[in-house]
Amino acid sequence: MKKGFALFLSCVMSTALIAGCGGGNAGSEDTAGSSAASESTASGSEAGSSTEAAGTEAAGSEAGGTVADGTVYNIAVLQQLEHDALDEATRGFEEACKELFGEGNVNIEVQNAQGEQANCSTIANNFVASNVDLILANGTTALQSCAAATNQIPILGTSITDFGAALDIADWTGASGTNISGTSDLAPIDEQEAMLKELVPDVTKVGIVYCSAEANSAYQAEEFAKALEADGIDYAEYTAADSNEIQSVVTAAIAECDALYIPTDNTMASNTEIINNICEPAGIPIIAGEENLCRGCGIATLSIDYYDIGYKAGEMAYDILVNGADITTMNVEYAPVVEKKYNAQLCEALGITVPDDYVVIE
Repeated sequence: MKKGFALFLSCVMSTALIAGCGGGNAGSEDTAGSSAASESTASGSEAGSSTEAAGTEAAGSEAGGTVADGTVYNIAVLQQLEHDALDEATRGFEEACKELFGEGNVNIEVQNAQGEQANCSTIANNFVASNVDLILANGTTALQSCAAATNQIPILGTSITDFGAALDIADWTGASGTNISGTSDLAPIDEQEAMLKELVPDVTKVGIVYCSAEANSAYQAEEFAKALEADGIDYAEYTAADSNEIQSVVTAAIAECDALYIPTDNTMASNTEIINNICEPAGIPIIAGEENLCRGCGIATLSIDYYDIGYKAGEMAYDILVNGADITTMNVEYAPVVEKKYNAQLCEALGITVPDDYVVIE
């Protein structure tokens, strides 16, 4: 009898132990899941659950999604260098994100590479290691570094003149077919060339000056050259490998040309004082690719608003993360408005008469 009772007691204890183990595992999984979700919401480096939340919201993407309660999206911004135009694009992006996601639903980390390619690569790889939900790459080198760092995390470029050239896509159709899209700062180049003819009607030879390390600048130079060829205007290209060569390159250009064209170019834009100190005393007018460059050394530009293209990139970020938009099919967007603008001080100094449809750069 004792043996029977012992056997019965052993079975009861075994059953209780098995039940207890099963309950413990279930509780442990719930706790771990809750903890992981909490860490992901609180930390910029653990972004995985916010991406999952975005996928949940994507079910109603056609109608426009809303941010799920408690979801925090971690967005990283890699800005190529400090420059007025790029600063405005970043500001527009941040303000769009805060308005659309809501202040408490998005963390935005901005890092500046100070114009160094090595810094761009390091920052991009750090963002990828942190598993952020989305990266904004502000500037061509920034975009190229982010593209090299990940083909999984969505990347939006801004202040990019030509995505096809920047990404080395020969048959560019408007969408990359990859994890990259964004907004372009390209203003119609044929219209820029028309401004040169309008403001400097007696021009005989144009120097096209840009940094050879910037793919977007090379693209603009090529397109501007085509427009000059169509109008029978002679030209020559002058390239600087970096900022150290700008003075000698510009000096060589003004010795052979009676006007210059400088496209949207971050290296040139960061050294407008050097350029102007050479060109203005020599009486050489410059058509500039963008407004901030023109403010420093140009007579006129076909201007876009960098805040607007940054803001548009913020809208695209919301569409991707909350509405579930497929970035691989998203067409690159362009500035909605372009405007003829001129540098009043330089035009006066060079004796250039400006038509009434131009607006003064403030």
